[in-house]
Amino acid sequence: MGRDTEVLVLGGGSTGCGIARDLAMRGLEVTLVERGTLTDGTTGRMHGLLHSGGRYAVSDRASARECIEENEVLREIAGHCVEMTGGLFVQRPEDPDDYFREKLEGCNACGIPARVLSGSQAREIEPYLADDVKRAIEVPDGAIDPFRLCVANAIDAEAHGARVETHAEVIDLLRDGSDIYGVEVRHGSGPGKRASEPTGTTEEITAEYVVNATGAWAGQIGSMADLEIEVRPSKGVMTIMNVRQVDTVINRCRPKGDADIVVPHETTAILGTTDEEVSDPDDYPEEQWEVDAMIDTLSELVPILEEARTIRSFWGVRPLYEPPGTGTEDPTDITRDFFLLDHTERDGVSGMSSIVGGKFTTYRAMAEEISDHVCETLGVSTSCSTADEPLPGSENGAVLEQGMDDFGLRSPIARRSTQRLGSRAREVLETDEPNPVVCECEGVTRAEIQDAVSQSGADLNAVRIRTRASMGNCQGGFCCSAMASELHPAYDKPTVREAYDELFRERWKGQRHALWGEQLSQAMLNYALHATTMNRDRDPANDADVLDFDAFDDGQPNEDQGDGPRVVR
Repeated sequence: MGRDTEVLVLGGGSTGCGIARDLAMRGLEVTLVERGTLTDGTTGRMHGLLHSGGRYAVSDRASARECIEENEVLREIAGHCVEMTGGLFVQRPEDPDDYFREKLEGCNACGIPARVLSGSQAREIEPYLADDVKRAIEVPDGAIDPFRLCVANAIDAEAHGARVETHAEVIDLLRDGSDIYGVEVRHGSGPGKRASEPTGTTEEITAEYVVNATGAWAGQIGSMADLEIEVRPSKGVMTIMNVRQVDTVINRCRPKGDADIVVPHETTAILGTTDEEVSDPDDYPEEQWEVDAMIDTLSELVPILEEARTIRSFWGVRPLYEPPGTGTEDPTDITRDFFLLDHTERDGVSGMSSIVGGKFTTYRAMAEEISDHVCETLGVSTSCSTADEPLPGSENGAVLEQGMDDFGLRSPIARRSTQRLGSRAREVLETDEPNPVVCECEGVTRAEIQDAVSQSGADLNAVRIRTRASMGNCQGGFCCSAMASELHPAYDKPTVREAYDELFRERWKGQRHALWGEQLSQAMLNYALHATTMNRDRDPANDADVLDFDAFDDGQPNEDQGDGPRVVR
């Protein structure tokens, strides 16, 4: 029986995109489906930490070893997505000495480069650390852009022949007896070009093999074919600050607890995190007290956080997994290792495997392991090359450095553009057209916006994850409308308005939990700009569809209202 594709990958996060890239590079025909935009799940809701493995060096050494190995790989193949900030595990006077020694011993045992710094040496690296910090362990942590890295994997997968379908939600697994042979998807309402079928239509996609890479949603997917996958989703709340209060990843060196890390990320700092098991990965609103408590706790390490402005908060869900019968009660005790579930061997159901657990830092290793399994099942002997082949934009570090020189190192806009684009900088930025800055907070120019639109269509949230436009201090207050303007004239007015509204709604979701102090004033300004000036609250008295703005051009007064636009009755 013929199939639509050889391998069907479910899930457009880092692992799913990594699998699609790996298998496509080995010559297989691959289709990936994602219910939203790429990174719509856990990948787009992480704190941006490239793990050295230090966080697991005491409690989970298997995961720690995987992290340091993949840390080194990602620095090589995805340099334009990584900032090697370094990391400090900081000990305060009340933190136990025994744990500090265990952390250092664990790093050494796992091959994680680590050295002890005095409190004064740590403050030389990070001047805003508290004066009473006792000492610290320095490790090779970093910051990584999950959006850029995920998209780079998808782009490379497509370059090797894969099909990537976003806004395509799996609503059923196709099963014939003990064999799974595909899925039924429903095409959603995203304005991007990648949903090739009309909104609301369904489509069956058949495959020789199905890979379930949906993370925290893997259990829901498995249940469609009566398969039990014991994923234990764990909620983590994070908060984004207005500027980078630190330039190094700061970890609290004490046994497990909430609010113990600050990650410098692009122009901001991300505070994290909490760890609370939930039953439904789609239904667990964060509580305001979690944000307040997080800032208070982390201010013990970095006191300047007390004076900072919170621009948004968000939550993500960890796709934790442990083998049946383990019975761990506290989600912080569950391993961060990953597991390949072969449903033929495990459940007697052929045609599908699931990959669960793991960390963003280990996404490539997870993709390699399940891709090896798929190839063995399908009789393909080609080996994995993803650890050696750079992702698009990281092909040649010298090209990036030259591009930064060419576009002017003295310009922070040029510097940040070339850092984001890597070796694609010349291709994107070298244009005869005007190239003004569209997003001033993140330094994103028209050329980058247009490049992202060419990849994702009229999906401004997809443009956002490719460029970081609208992710800075104003949270889109000053650039959402400018981004939408870049869709004209290729897209009609209703499409542009829908894309604009969808982007602004997404930006608002994270702000509504941070409305106090100066951020409340910022939110009010954004409301004034968008709801009133742009009339996105759709007041009929100001709607462009019922106003005749030609009156401004022909100079004729409005007989009802004097000079100005004429009301169309």
